This record gives sequence, structure tokens and C-alpha cells, in this order.
Amino acid sequence: MTDFKQQALDYHSQPVPGKISISLTKPAENARDLALAYSPGVAEPVREIAADPDNAYKYTAKGNTVAVISNGTAILGLGNLGPLASKPVMEGKALLFKRFANIDSFDIEVSHRTTDEFINTVAAIADSFGGINLEDIKAPECFEIEQELKRRCKVPIFHDDQHGTAIVTAAGMLNALEIQGKNLPDCTIVCLGAGAAAIACMELLIKCGAQRERIYMLDRKGVIHTRRDDLNEYKELFANNTDKRTLEDVITGADVFVGVSGANLLSPEALKLMAPNPVVFACSNPDPEIKPELALKERDDLIMATGRSDYPNQVNNVLCFPFIFRGALDVRATSINDEMKVAAVEAIRSLAKEPVPAEVLKSAGVDELEFGPQYIIPKPMDPRLLDKVAKAVAQAAVDSGVAQIPLAK
Repeated sequence: MTDFKQQALDYHSQPVPGKISISLTKPAENARDLALAYSPGVAEPVREIAADPDNAYKYTAKGNTVAVISNGTAILGLGNLGPLASKPVMEGKALLFKRFANIDSFDIEVSHRTTDEFINTVAAIADSFGGINLEDIKAPECFEIEQELKRRCKVPIFHDDQHGTAIVTAAGMLNALEIQGKNLPDCTIVCLGAGAAAIACMELLIKCGAQRERIYMLDRKGVIHTRRDDLNEYKELFANNTDKRTLEDVITGADVFVGVSGANLLSPEALKLMAPNPVVFACSNPDPEIKPELALKERDDLIMATGRSDYPNQVNNVLCFPFIFRGALDVRATSINDEMKVAAVEAIRSLAKEPVPAEVLKSAGVDELEFGPQYIIPKPMDPRLLDKVAKAVAQAAVDSGVAQIPLAK
């Protein structure tokens, strides 16, 4: 672990600090180049954009840029460490945007005293970009921030901790249930955790067919039920009219467990109480709610996923966010709506059923991958994700009326 810590610090500091830089797309080698790039030539696109703001897509990089914005209140699993401490993570998101979808990103870390100040800051700069990726903002403020920015901004607003996690979770879940011979509308689901990711995951599963009344959500105080008087408006959506109060109560006979909470919170004894052929997504990082080797020792009829790359079935947001933004940018979508999210779910899950190319096997360090209990979602390095997911998202944007230009053939 000490060696890995030093490797990580060296990676971020050498040969130059940070993970991203700016490169030029036009020549700047002589006086004429500079005259075109800046004064007086730059005045011409300025006039064109002033006459028609859409010309910003023609004469600037706006159409291929995303701002990755955080206030540092929920950094990975590290908590509220402040805006500047979030910068390595935001640079990391920018790296992933470029690596997987050739999208240029700018990381922006915002200091503020109130939620309104954060919203006003982001709204004031939003038009400079093709889209806004919100990141590492704690609940419940993240819900208010995203909703208000979606109302005020003309470009797509996407809180990846919510919706990216939900999309990849839903894709893997639908495939796992298919393998287990179960239908989502018939399943009883236990969700341990009630933050941004948990609520978004459950809402998207509902859009995919899950029944709200069959979802039991737990926070630090236990089951979220209708007789509690300490729930915010987002938790209230999952208040179940039940006498059950503990994880053991609700997991008895459950088909699905989704963990977005903390390490080692699902005991082997609780796992044994689940229905035959259960599905367990233990996605707490870096340590899952139950270790796969322990879970599979207790239940050989289990399909399991985690958030870790060293186990099969990694629930990884990189399967989604670069490509959903690629699709949105390609048709100048004004928002990322539910239709686009469901399209991403279907595209991701269908790719897992296709033969896996040799280059993906090599990057994953395995000899074979075949749709089944150990392979329910694609590997992050699968190059087919870009074309398949981005096109599905773009087409959904066109079909749902939020695209401003047609999808290129």
C-alpha cells in the first residue's frame, strides 16, 4: 500500500504536475497566424457570434468542451475536504473525457458560502461550454443544485455521481437478473445507502420497471419508512409503509441488494436470508459492503458486482459519462433527459452480450469473457462503447426533442 501511495503521488507530480494541459489546434508560427488568431482577425468571429450565438459552435471549441465542476463536499470516499482538494479528481475526470470520448474538459473548483452562490457561479459560466459535469457534491444539496442549474442553463447538466452510477448499475442489474431468470418488476430490492447515488440508482431502476413499493432503502438510522419524521424530501420518495426496521428484516427474501454505503455492512448471515439466485451489487469503495470471496463462499447461486477493478463485474462510471456527453454534444442537446439515460442503459447492457474482441481481453488481462455471472457489463477499455453508447444517446436526444441538430450519418 505504501508503494502504491508513492506511485500515485509520482504519477500526479512527474514529469510535470497534474494530468491535463492545453494544446493548440491552429498554427501560431508567424505574424499572419497571430493576426488571424488574435487582433485583428479575431474580430470577425466575434461579430458573427454577437449576431447569432449559435455561431459559437462554428468558430470556437464550445461544442466539444465540458466543464467538470465541484465544491469538494463529497470527494470520492474521503468526504468534505474542500474545493482545492477535489482538483486531482476533477483533472482525472478531464483525463477520462479526453481518453475515452475525445472531449476537451476544464476542471473548475468553486468556493462558496451558500448553495445559491455555487448555483449562480456555475450558471454564470455555463454558456462557455457544451455541457456541465457536476462532481463530488454532497447530498441533499446536489439535488437542489442540479435541478436549479437544469432550469437556468441552456446546456446539458449532469451530476455523474447520481446518474452515471445509476446508468451503469441499471445496465448491469438488468443483465444479472436476466441471467438469474428474474424480472425487475417482480423483484424486491434492498438499497443500503440513501445519498445521491442511491436515490438516483433507485429512480432509474424504477424507470426501467422496478416497483417503488418493493424497494426498501436504509440510511444510518435504519429502514426509511412512513412513520419517520426526520426525512428530507428526497428520502421521503422511498419511505415504505412497513413495520420492518433493520437490514435483516428487509433483506429476508429479497432478490436484489444494492450497496452504496460503507465497508463490510452486509454480513454473511444477512446474505443467507436473501431469496434464491440473488443479485448483490456491493459498490462501496474502496472496500465493498461484503467481499466477493466471502459472499460467494456463502452463496454459490449469487451474481455479484463491486466498484473495484480487481473483481469481475466492476460498476464503473467511465462506462457511461464520456459517451453520454459525446452523444449529447454531437447533436447539441439542451439537456440529458431520462430517454437518453435509458438509451445508455440499453446500449451498455447489450454490448456485454456481444463477442469480446481480443484487444479487450488483453487489456483486461484475461483469456476469455462471455456473457454470464462473471461478465454482466462491458470492460471500461472496450473501444466499442464510444460508438454504441454515444449513438444511442444522440438518437434518443433527437427522438425526445432535445437535440438542436440532426445526428450525422
